[in-house]
Amino acid sequence: MSRVKLSILGLSTGQTSGSYTLILGEENSNRKLPIVIGSFEAQAIAVEIEKIVPFRPMTHDLFLNFCNSFDITIHEVVIYSLNEGVFHAKLICEHLGEIKEIDARTSDSIALAVRFKCPIYTYEDIMDLAGIVFDDDSSANHTDQFDEAEPKAQTAPNEEKIGYTRMTLEQLNQLLDNALILEDYASAARIRDEIQRRKK
Repeated sequence: MSRVKLSILGLSTGQTSGSYTLILGEENSNRKLPIVIGSFEAQAIAVEIEKIVPFRPMTHDLFLNFCNSFDITIHEVVIYSLNEGVFHAKLICEHLGEIKEIDARTSDSIALAVRFKCPIYTYEDIMDLAGIVFDDDSSANHTDQFDEAEPKAQTAPNEEKIGYTRMTLEQLNQLLDNALILEDYASAARIRDEIQRRKK
């Protein structure tokens, strides 16, 4: 069965409260695979993509540290089944030269894939069933939507009342610390970007 390599294109808010849609794109194609995931998993993926260091290790970071400590490597993630609207995935792992397959939720698998920097695959029949083809215009519009919709946890203090551009670097750094303590990583990413912009 033919395999398809996927990459993460973005996250957008889902149709139901607390859900997000993870969009995976087929390599060298305009086919996309949308997968609905929970807010915790969406945040776990966004944190790693944005390279934000949490105040304390998140669950997926703990798993990464555990595997690194015991010489376990994840080589790839495979989304191998779609059953009644639910995607099933597995981790292809290696320990002391022995390859193991571990069944896992797709959202957790992808959160780990971005941490282990390993590829994500699925099969042609799954893309035929659940893939969506966007023409150039609709694909571009959809990508813009991903950029604007980031997973949110709690809101950092005064974020909506005070524009980041009007704050001093000292205020921004304090706000960044507060956002990390609150585990509001989406806000932390925006604050971090403003701080980095000023340092250029």
